[in-house]
Amino acid sequence: MTAPDPDTPGGGDASNGCGDDDGRARDDHDHSGGHPEGHGDGRDAGDGPHAPDVETDGADADTASFSVPGMDCPSCAGKVENSVSELDGVEAVDPRPTTGTLAVSFDAGRTDPAAIADRVERAGYAVENADGDGDATVTLEVPGMDCASCAGKVGNALDGRAGVSSYETRPTTGTVVVTHDGTVTAADLVETVEGAGYEVTGSDAADDGESHAHGSHGSDGADGVWTGTRAVKTWVSGGFVALGLLFEFALRGWNARVATVLGSDLLLADLLFVVAVAVGGQAILRNGYYSARNRNLDIDFLMSVAILGALTASLAFGEGLYFEAATLAFLFSVAELLERYSMDRARNSLRELMDLSPDEATVKRPASADGEDGDAVGDREETVPVEEVEVGDIVVVRPGEKVPTDGDVVAGESAVNQAPITGESVPVDKTDGDEVYAGTINEEGYLEVRVTSAAGDDTLSRVVEMVEEAQSNRTDREQFVERFSAYYTPVVVAFAVLVTLASPFLLNTTWSTAVVHGLTLLVLACPCAFVISTPVSVVSGITSAAKNGVLIKGGDHLEAMGSVDVVAFDKTGTLTKGELAVTDVVPLNGNTEADVLRCARGLERRSEHPIGEAIVSRAGAAGVADRDVESFESITGEGVRATLDGTPHYAGKPGLFEGLGFDLSHVHATTDGGVVTRTARDICERNGCLDLLGGTVPALQSEGKTVVLVGSEDELEGVIAVADEVRPEARRTVERLRDLGVERTVMLTGDNERTAGAIAREVGVDEFRAELLPDEKVAAIEDLIDEYDDADERRSWAGRTASGGVAMVGDGINDAPALATATVGVAMGAAGTDTALETADVALMSDDLSRLPYLYELADRADGVIRQNVAGSLLVKAALALAVPFGLVPIWLAVLAGDAGMTVGVTGNAMRLSRVEPVDLGPEPGADDGDAGGGGGDPATEASDPPDTAAGPSAVEAAGRD
Repeated sequence: MTAPDPDTPGGGDASNGCGDDDGRARDDHDHSGGHPEGHGDGRDAGDGPHAPDVETDGADADTASFSVPGMDCPSCAGKVENSVSELDGVEAVDPRPTTGTLAVSFDAGRTDPAAIADRVERAGYAVENADGDGDATVTLEVPGMDCASCAGKVGNALDGRAGVSSYETRPTTGTVVVTHDGTVTAADLVETVEGAGYEVTGSDAADDGESHAHGSHGSDGADGVWTGTRAVKTWVSGGFVALGLLFEFALRGWNARVATVLGSDLLLADLLFVVAVAVGGQAILRNGYYSARNRNLDIDFLMSVAILGALTASLAFGEGLYFEAATLAFLFSVAELLERYSMDRARNSLRELMDLSPDEATVKRPASADGEDGDAVGDREETVPVEEVEVGDIVVVRPGEKVPTDGDVVAGESAVNQAPITGESVPVDKTDGDEVYAGTINEEGYLEVRVTSAAGDDTLSRVVEMVEEAQSNRTDREQFVERFSAYYTPVVVAFAVLVTLASPFLLNTTWSTAVVHGLTLLVLACPCAFVISTPVSVVSGITSAAKNGVLIKGGDHLEAMGSVDVVAFDKTGTLTKGELAVTDVVPLNGNTEADVLRCARGLERRSEHPIGEAIVSRAGAAGVADRDVESFESITGEGVRATLDGTPHYAGKPGLFEGLGFDLSHVHATTDGGVVTRTARDICERNGCLDLLGGTVPALQSEGKTVVLVGSEDELEGVIAVADEVRPEARRTVERLRDLGVERTVMLTGDNERTAGAIAREVGVDEFRAELLPDEKVAAIEDLIDEYDDADERRSWAGRTASGGVAMVGDGINDAPALATATVGVAMGAAGTDTALETADVALMSDDLSRLPYLYELADRADGVIRQNVAGSLLVKAALALAVPFGLVPIWLAVLAGDAGMTVGVTGNAMRLSRVEPVDLGPEPGADDGDAGGGGGDPATEASDPPDTAAGPSAVEAAGRD
């Protein structure tokens, strides 16, 4: 790490403990409620908040309204109200979470809107600025900021910088996001951060010409840790320590006095130990200086005090603690390198996401006018930085290349590996009109893609940005750890002083030994491993999920998902494919399946109704020939009629054909070797006959299918059943969730009871609620939450009441209210969908329901890892601290085990989350893929079919959808 000029300004305010892990305000308010935006997303800096978005009533100058978008629940409103009410001069507070606004009546002589806004932000909620359009945000890369102590010093430096509105430090990724009012430049911010003792290796400032998504990331990675300047100085320091030990124990005859300092003899070995401190402790003492200047009681300051204390005791009092000082300098430098190495390993997972997008793109440009008439001759290809690609450009993607940004295919066809975005293991075929995403890989063919999103605005960039921002949403455990650590360091420092002063009297130790014990306790006084244990686990879990096509928008959502007891599913588009398909074709009276489809296609070819489109699609897939269609007409309430090849034909509900004189209780089915095809269970007593009204039609309808009869005036040709097909992985997904510990699965749908019941039986959910309007789905979620809050309350390890939650899974658009109400809202198929990405707490990037059990398992594993990390780091520190006064813990063990060892341990443990992989939950072996929409089951009660959503006429629509 390059040492900045020590005189560079960067002062700041005092902070407690080891600094704030994420650089936000340390107060007693809970910042975890609601959605990520506006909840603890940085602390105010400089001279306080800017003028908020305040509307002062003209009639009453002592009333003001504030826009607080993050205040979106009663809990949030209560925290804001409590914070603002404490301000002198406030007379009444009216929080309105439904609109995200706050009305405050106040005495203008005792307070003002700026002070009120400050109280709101102290509660952890952002007040939108009136001059927000002038604000700018810059992300600085600070790879040396890899612990809570480092984040605290950087944060304090930014606190003292005028023009900084807010900031957010992210030690787990080594970045700082700063919002400023434009009166400072990126260079000013770099100077401020480096004034705190940390090198800035890059930024995404607009004047740097780099995109946030594709810019440099400034770190050489984990392997470069061992070859840097800090590492070289550390190894040299270790060499001097080894030489000192050699002269002190093996070559005692050569260990002569070389000087006398303050009346104490300085031997050759002692001099070598002092040189070891000068070489290896340089960075420690420099960082300790910045800590002292910023009034941070952190590990750098404590280690500096310990090293300088040992040297002072040796030189001034003749205690001979040179070896201890050298050991501290050398081993702590090794510990710092180990921390950097382990943190870089954790950061690599996010860095891999950032590196998915290519740096360059091949763009097709109009060729210059080279023809005789000045006309352009063909097109030319130009390779440009991906940041220069504009919306509407045509980019060329050859086999093996990555798609540079989101777009639509306009030429060519190929299989594209979408695993980096959606987690799908099988490449997806792409052709003209299909959408492709940045970072996906073209496997085999040539593609031309029209760009729909510029670099930095594409799906991959949004995923990376949201993963980074997810660190802002602190979990309950993170907040508990931060509160605990604020008391931990002062208590241990006080204990160190007490041990040093009291042990000579109580334990009859020498003053030299007592000082060593005190120095050892100072080494144990910083809870860095304890503080970093939760965020490093959260980041590991979130980035691992992103690689597998699951976007978790905050550690609080990861934590909440691990405690979910109930999973509620929307039906259409979630448990089902959301697309109607033909599930059954029953040919009658000697006709073949192709004959029935050919007739139905002719009748439905002009329809835009989903049912008609499903029939036409199935006929097309079967390769049936077209028939000449004439005089098409709709029969209101019954069906449709058209002349096919000169013969009138009909399609519609059974009543239409009863009106034509058919006996539907005695219909001859087409047989194959004497067996009625596809409907053997419905053979009536007369061999080869079906009772449509009494058997076949009710049985199909009980499976949630819509039934269409097809025939002419003389002959009933067949029966076609259409349904929204259940996803092949749906049933096994529900089973897997149950195996993993989910207590209850519920399906919520606006569909009718009969269809809902059929789907519920097929997928195996515990219960269903049908015919629900959107607000009734919200009420259903609220009922489930209340039920499990009452029935499943338990005490969490942190001393707070925790209860099982409810996860709602939907499409993220039509189900937005229910998703927002649930403990965790999960949107499916969110790739390329801005609304789903923004509204859901968790987004499944592909239409693969099997990612849901993976999400639950990952969250559950993350919960276990966090518990292990927090408990392990705390117990090790406590055990070592209690053993120090009895001489059981040498100072080297305190450095390696208590600090570096635990940091490496918790990071390595967190990395285990990357080994959690999705399980393939495709259709069960032996499942009939051709009849995915029907799961069998006995006929149920009669009811109407799914509601009509069509735009054009169809047989069933015209028939009144029996």
